[in-house]
Amino acid sequence: MAAMTDILSGFRSVGSERLRIGDDSDAVQPFVAVDPAKLRVEVAAGVSGRLVVVHKKPVAAALSVLLEQDAALQFTEIFLAEAFAETTVMQAARSRCCMTVVQLASANASYRVDLDGAHAESSVGGLFLAAGEEHCVIDLRTAHNVPDCSSDSLVKGIAGGCAVGEFRGLVYVARDAQRTDARQQSRNILLSETARINAKPQLEIYADDVKCSHGATVGQMDADAILYMRQRGLSLAQARRLQIEGFAGDIVRRCGIDALGEALVDAMSRKMEKMQ
Repeated sequence: MAAMTDILSGFRSVGSERLRIGDDSDAVQPFVAVDPAKLRVEVAAGVSGRLVVVHKKPVAAALSVLLEQDAALQFTEIFLAEAFAETTVMQAARSRCCMTVVQLASANASYRVDLDGAHAESSVGGLFLAAGEEHCVIDLRTAHNVPDCSSDSLVKGIAGGCAVGEFRGLVYVARDAQRTDARQQSRNILLSETARINAKPQLEIYADDVKCSHGATVGQMDADAILYMRQRGLSLAQARRLQIEGFAGDIVRRCGIDALGEALVDAMSRKMEKMQ
């Protein structure tokens, strides 16, 4: 994790329980909060910002994020220890929140996204990598409370050993939230016969003019692809690693910070080498 630590040391540290991103200059250098127990983030109207939250200790955390009109936030949350985190996101009109969640240890992450202003956009990419007897949970509820909002979530899971992974997703569309566009997907890979992944995407729709979809898959690694790579000189471990990197790399790289994305891919690959 040394590379990741070096990268994060170059970000601006959040030193209190409240962070207000009030100027576009804040988007130049990301903010970082390490092991926050409580944090409220506000992004001013028309302003863009980037925030990375890292959990290195097994503690509980409560985060709230408020995006004012036309605000944009690139929010990345990384779990390196067995933490429990609850995050609420409230979005005003035309705001955009792009959230990336990466669990590299047992963790329980809960997210509640409220789209409260017309043309608000939410995008969530999540990944959990569970080994041994780890238990990873991502719980996501996205509420379309007004018309003309969009949301898109893709959560991927990988579990080996006797590990357990869970994704619980709900897209809620209020009665008057017409012209909602919502997509929710969960894709998962099991590396052993004793690992388990439970994926439960759901829709709760009370409007009639909507475009909503959801789905989930749980499967094994592509045996034909592994055989193809082994025939070209790669070991079984190398072939498995390349396939997993191809499966999960798009999630960790979407954080919008190239160096951090590559450090996450490296950390994921090192953990994969120890998984069965």
